[in-house]
Amino acid sequence: MVVYEVTVHTGDRVHATTLNNIHIKLVGTEGESDRTWLMSLVIFRGSVSTYSVTCEKSLGQLVLIELDKRKLIIVPSDAWFPDKVEVKSPEGDIYTFPVYCWISDSETHRYREGKALRIFEDSNPLGQYAREQELSQRSVDYNWDLYQPGMPYTIKSDGPLDLPDEVQFSFTKSTQFAFTAATGVAELRLKGLADNNDTWKNLDDINEVFNNKDTRLSDYIQEHWKEDSLFGYQYLNGSNPILIRRCKTLPPNFPVTDDMVFIPEGSNLSNELKQGNIYLCDYKNLDGMPGNTVLGMQQYLAAPLVLFHKRPDDKLMPIAIQLKQTPAEDNPIFVPNDSNYDWLTAKIFVRSADFTEHQLNSHLLRTHLLAEVFAVSLLRNLPMVHPLYKLLIPHTRYTLQINEMARSTLIGPSGVFTLFAASGGETLTKILARSLSSITYSSLCIPDDIAERDMQDIPNYYYRDDGLKIWKIMSKFVQGVLEYYYKSDDEVLKDSELQTWIGDIFEHGFLSQPKSGIPQSFTTVPELIKFVTMVMFTCSCQHASVNSGQFDYGGWMPNSPPTLRCPPPTEKDTTTEATMLATLPPISVTVQGMATLWLLSRQSSDFVPLGHYPEDHFTEEIPRQLQSHFKADLDMFSVSINNRNAYLEIPYTYLDPNKVENSVAI
Repeated sequence: MVVYEVTVHTGDRVHATTLNNIHIKLVGTEGESDRTWLMSLVIFRGSVSTYSVTCEKSLGQLVLIELDKRKLIIVPSDAWFPDKVEVKSPEGDIYTFPVYCWISDSETHRYREGKALRIFEDSNPLGQYAREQELSQRSVDYNWDLYQPGMPYTIKSDGPLDLPDEVQFSFTKSTQFAFTAATGVAELRLKGLADNNDTWKNLDDINEVFNNKDTRLSDYIQEHWKEDSLFGYQYLNGSNPILIRRCKTLPPNFPVTDDMVFIPEGSNLSNELKQGNIYLCDYKNLDGMPGNTVLGMQQYLAAPLVLFHKRPDDKLMPIAIQLKQTPAEDNPIFVPNDSNYDWLTAKIFVRSADFTEHQLNSHLLRTHLLAEVFAVSLLRNLPMVHPLYKLLIPHTRYTLQINEMARSTLIGPSGVFTLFAASGGETLTKILARSLSSITYSSLCIPDDIAERDMQDIPNYYYRDDGLKIWKIMSKFVQGVLEYYYKSDDEVLKDSELQTWIGDIFEHGFLSQPKSGIPQSFTTVPELIKFVTMVMFTCSCQHASVNSGQFDYGGWMPNSPPTLRCPPPTEKDTTTEATMLATLPPISVTVQGMATLWLLSRQSSDFVPLGHYPEDHFTEEIPRQLQSHFKADLDMFSVSINNRNAYLEIPYTYLDPNKVENSVAI
C-alpha cells in the first residue's frame, strides 16, 4: 500500500466554505485511486487542510484529479470555492492542480496538473480525454450571441445571474456595486432633483447635485472648464485621448483660411501646418446620426471638426470649430475671437460629441465589447492547462458580468444611456456598427496608433508616454512567457487550439472583416506576442485610460453633456446665456448622467491591480519568475509616474499601474 498526501486550499472569499461532502480521485499514468471522501465536517474559507489517499500501488505520474461535492441529507447544498489541490506522492514528488472556480453542483469535475501543455504535446490518453471534455462543456456554457447586427458578438445569456458561477462577481463585488448604485440614486432623489425636468436657471446650481461626491480634479474642471487651454488639454490626457491627430493638410470639408484664425508671434496657419504644429479632431463617425428623444423632446448630435494649434509655450489651443461635416452658409466656422457665448456654445457641442464618441467607441466598443470577445473565445477554445489560458484568464475577471449588466442597465431599452443620452436607442447601435466597420488592428496597438496619428513628439501627452512605457513592459513579459512555451514558429502553426482561438476572435469580434487587419491565424511567435500584448493591454490599461477619468471630466456636466436639446447654431451672434442653458440637458438628465459616471468611476475593495496575480495558474518556475519581474517593473514605473505627477498642475494618474485594474471589471 502507498499513501498520497493531499492538501486542499480553499479560497478566502465570502461563501467559499462548504458543509457538503467532498470527494477526490487521483488519476495517474499507471492507474487511479478510489473515490475518497475528504473527512471533514466543514471545509472553511481560507483553510488549508491535509488528507491521506491510500492506493494499492503507485499511480505513476499524476495527470489529473477528479473532485465532486455531495450534499448531506439534512444539510442543504452549497457552493465551494477551492483554490488549488497539492498532492505529495509516495516518491516525494509534488503535484499542483489549479482550480480557482466554484463547484456548486454534484457533478464530477476534472482538473489537470498545473504544468502548461499545448494540444500537440498532451500525449496521455486520459489527459486528452479530459481536455476534450472540458472544451466540449465550455462550448455549451460559453456560446455566442448576436446582440445587434454590425456589433461584436456577445456571450449568450439571459442576464448576469445566468452566467456560469466562475465568471460572476464575488459576493463582495456584488454587494458593494449594488450599495454604491443605491446610495447615489437615493441621495439624489432625497434632494428632489432626479424627477425635476426643469431647465437649469444658472450654472452654479449644477454644483449642488453632487457637492459631496466631487473629486479634486472635478473641482478643477468646474473652475476652469471655459478656458481654451483646458479644452485642448483634455484631448491629450482626458477621458478620450485617442482621437486627436496631427494635421498637415486641412480636410477639404474644413475650409479654414489664414485670415480666419489668429496665430501668435507673426506666424500663420499655412506655416504652422508645414511645421507640424496643427492638430485635428474629426467626429465624422457621428455624421448623419439622428438624435434620440429624451423626455419627449428631440435631442441633437453634432459631428464637429476641431482644429488645434500647439503654441510655442507647448499649450494646445483650439483655433477653429465647425459643428457639421459639410461646409455651408448655415454651418459657420467658429473661432476664439467670436463672442464669448458663440465660442463657448461651439465648444459645448464639441464636448457633447466627444461624450458620445468616448462612451460608445473608445470605451464601450474598444474596451468592454472587445474584452468580452477575447474572454468568450478564450473560455470556449483554450482549456485550463493551455499556457495562453493561464496567461490571459486573470485579465477576463468580471468582464462578462459587467457587460451583461451594462446591456440591461445602461444600453438596454430601459437603460440610462437609452433614456437620457442623445445617442441612445437605435442611434447607439448605428454608431457602434459604423465604429466597428472602421476599426483597425493597428489602432488597438498603442505604438502603431501613436505613429499613425503622428503624435510621437507633442509635449505633455502623458497618455502616450505612460501607455508606451507600459506596453513595452507588458510586451517584455508576454514575450518571456510565450517564448518559454513556443520555441519556434512551427509550434505556433501546429497549435490547433491557438489557431481556433484567433479565428473565433476574427469571426465574432471583427465580423470576418479582412480590412481590419486582425490576424485570422498565427504563423510566427512575434505575431502571437504582439496580439496577446494587445489583448492584455486592451483589457487593463486601455480600459483604465478611458474609464477612470469619467467622473473627473464628466462630473461637471457642462464639460461633457450627454445630450443637447437644441440644434447647432446656424449663424454667429445668436447665442446668449439663456440659449446655452436651454441647450444643456435639464436637471433630471444631468442628475442621471452624473450619478452614472460616479458609479462607474468607483473602485471596489477586491480590485486587483495590473501585474498582481493572486491565483497561481502557472506552476512552473520560469513563468512565475517572469510574473514577479513584471510586477517589479510596473512598481518601478509607478514610482516614476508619482514623481512626475508631483510637479504637474493636473496629475495624470489613469495609467499608474497601481491604479490600473487587471481586467475590465467596472
